[in-house]
Amino acid sequence: MSTISSTDVQVLDNFIGGRWVTARTTEFFDVHNPAIGDVIGRTPLSTSSDVDAAVQAAATAFPAWRDTPVNQRAQVLYKLKAQMEARFDELARIVTTEHGKTLDEARGSVRRGIECVEVACGAPSLMQGTGLEDIAAGIDCHVVRQPLGVVAAIAPFNFPAMVPMWFMPFAIATGNTFVLKPSEQVPLSQRKMMELLQKSDLPSGVVNLVNGGREVVDAICDHPDIRAVSFVGSTPVAKHVYQRATHAGKRVQALGGAKNFVVVMPDADLERSIGVITESFYGCAGERCLAGSMLVPIGEAHRDTRDRMVAAAKALKVGDGTQPGIGMGPVISAKHRDRVVSYIEKGVAEGAKLLVDGRQTRVADRPNGYFLGPTVFDEVSPRMTIGHDEIFGPVASICPVKTLEEAIALMKSHPNANATSIFTSSGKAAREFARHADASMVGVNIGVAAPMAYFPFGGAKDSFFGDLKAHGRDGIEFYTDKKVTISRWF
Repeated sequence: MSTISSTDVQVLDNFIGGRWVTARTTEFFDVHNPAIGDVIGRTPLSTSSDVDAAVQAAATAFPAWRDTPVNQRAQVLYKLKAQMEARFDELARIVTTEHGKTLDEARGSVRRGIECVEVACGAPSLMQGTGLEDIAAGIDCHVVRQPLGVVAAIAPFNFPAMVPMWFMPFAIATGNTFVLKPSEQVPLSQRKMMELLQKSDLPSGVVNLVNGGREVVDAICDHPDIRAVSFVGSTPVAKHVYQRATHAGKRVQALGGAKNFVVVMPDADLERSIGVITESFYGCAGERCLAGSMLVPIGEAHRDTRDRMVAAAKALKVGDGTQPGIGMGPVISAKHRDRVVSYIEKGVAEGAKLLVDGRQTRVADRPNGYFLGPTVFDEVSPRMTIGHDEIFGPVASICPVKTLEEAIALMKSHPNANATSIFTSSGKAAREFARHADASMVGVNIGVAAPMAYFPFGGAKDSFFGDLKAHGRDGIEFYTDKKVTISRWF
């Protein structure tokens, strides 16, 4: 955190009522390029009064936007999609610069953001209600979907261009107005997104952006004029947002943390699967809610899976994600790197077998970057800290078991249940696994079980607080209220 702005780095503004507005604060958060370590921007730690200004702008814009025909609202999203396609590589490079993931990973996340906009363009069909005549003699009934009003989203650092698109397109396509709080660590992608919205004929005040930290989060949860809140982040904060915002009478979807289990059966085709498994654990430096965390080989699969995982980890090239040939970039910050290192140290202290030590990784041409290499532990117990906590870094914990039933029981014993995958050639094993897994997103020979934008995204147990998940039809449901009209004419 900083209280002094500098002339050689960009100081971010808020976007309220269709224009850029200076935040009412003297405190700032330094934004770093994780591959280099340099400060590239300063995020204002806005106040509750900034949130109120954004909400008032959104509330003022709501009546006209709600009365705008849904097909006209969709046209704005078609224009936004065109803008995003035209700036595709620019958006990806911004993501890599502020987050650290490789350009290929950044491109993939921008593409998924665009897919959410595409799905939301279908609002004229997705918003359709139902009706039935003569529910009794001369009496008809019909149901329509109506927007809620002002809604808000609180986004995480790990997918700065994608996660806000899980919410914003669906919210505005259904006629709501929107307030976004991006992560203070990665504000640059969403600044660019607001610029693209300005070029998409979106009326002023329909989408607003407030930068900041916890004060902004709590102000969003508490504000009486915000009707619904969407959140993605860690489980403790997801629980806080859910409890605080629902206490204030809001509809909430809060996506929390994960401890994702990847099960490998003895009949798995490892020759074809190990690359997918490795990417699951080390893609985006392990900083994603669908990242593999616990690798669970069954029976005789243990030795081959372990050896291939070790070889793949050692072969992965770590460096600046903007450079060609890089397989894994840095973690988000020096503080987060220290946190992941502390987990590696706990794993060693608690008796896990360290096979690949990412702490030894150095990137010669980026000495100040926040780099940490792929790490592999074997013989990890769920009672160990690394076997239980969400590490959110490039650490693979191998926990061998004897049977599929034991693997399923292992998953069920953990409080988180976001995503899980099985690698097998057996349809019976895959069916049993998918049927009994607690996680809401299941992959069969798929390393990252990420649903497309027209399906719901979200976990279970302590990985999700709420009812309706992100995007897909759930996104339409979340941002609308179903009004039932029963009519009789004399």
